[in-house]
Amino acid sequence: MLQRIIDLPKKKSFFLFGPRQVGKSSILKNHFSPSSTYFFDLLDSDLYFQLLARPSLLNEELDKLGKKFTHIVIDEIQRVPDLLNEVHRNIEEKRNRFFILSGSSARKLKRSGANMLGGRALTYELFPFTHTELKEKFSLNKALELGTLPSVYLDDEYAKETLKSYVRTYLEQEIKAEAQVRNLRAFVKFLDLAGSENGQLTNYSNIANDTQCDYKTVQEYYQILEDTLIGFNLPPYSGSFRKQIRKHPKFYFFDTGVQRAISKRLDLKLIPGTKDYGNCFEHFFILEIMRLASYTKKDFSFSFYRTKSGAEVDLIVERYDGKCFAIEIKATANVDIRKLTGLVSFKEVREDAHLFCASLCKRKYGNEEITIFPWKELIEEILG
Repeated sequence: MLQRIIDLPKKKSFFLFGPRQVGKSSILKNHFSPSSTYFFDLLDSDLYFQLLARPSLLNEELDKLGKKFTHIVIDEIQRVPDLLNEVHRNIEEKRNRFFILSGSSARKLKRSGANMLGGRALTYELFPFTHTELKEKFSLNKALELGTLPSVYLDDEYAKETLKSYVRTYLEQEIKAEAQVRNLRAFVKFLDLAGSENGQLTNYSNIANDTQCDYKTVQEYYQILEDTLIGFNLPPYSGSFRKQIRKHPKFYFFDTGVQRAISKRLDLKLIPGTKDYGNCFEHFFILEIMRLASYTKKDFSFSFYRTKSGAEVDLIVERYDGKCFAIEIKATANVDIRKLTGLVSFKEVREDAHLFCASLCKRKYGNEEITIFPWKELIEEILG
């Protein structure tokens, strides 16, 4: 089994969030000893309905376990938010137990005003595989075409079918479970458009017109995608000259393969040198650096830069030590520095910025202002 790099504690209660099939259950079963760890799986219908009807039943079950089990895993905790009150009470009573609360959606917890344990539990997020976890199994082209969900990446025979099923399952289970979409047909149309618009400036008005929904509904749809961890908004850079910067964010799905499945492009082969290939590489690089920053506990902020005149930089990374990195992402081994005008424009806004380009080159090169990096080496450079 591939070793995941997330660093989970053994002597502290914590939440572990992540989209379905990123491997939350597997990593917990491998991280904690089965002889001292007890699992409550809320996808088990009988258990779910019992605890939903009477959350205090959790305490009765824990009492039956005795002192043997020191770690209690509650999987899909968002399905019964009231269980968090019982968890809180157990932690306060200091029964020498640690609770691991995993889930694929934080939305219900937020919306219901659930007890998030007030600092008594840490919060972690698990993502699809990174290139550092895959090691010699990593293939850039495969990661771009199919993404890196464990159940997809490690299954050459049924990868595409699994992705297509994943998208259908997500619609049937996650969205219906969230009970926030009254018109599922309109949401499906919205999802198709969101997949196609991945990584572009989000224009709520245009999408509202195309889906025949109102502006506010489209915003709510995007919020559902964020709350269920299916994607995230990359905000515009908000430094100097704020009025010059466009306010629309860019939305990215959490996995390149899932995005291609949603936009119905899975059966189209990605060809290096094409626009699609470049867009997928940009998407992948942004996901990869954000995942690794999370795993290594780097408190970075991420944004993009674009002005009304069209000057643009794909990714701005601001580090906790004050350093700022402006990064253009190019899916080529031969980058023409003269065409990286967006980086030069950003330097006028942020004089201390380091100007980089992530590329497919074998070794770094550049001039006094801009350095072209192999993409893996650039991630290492920024993570420090």
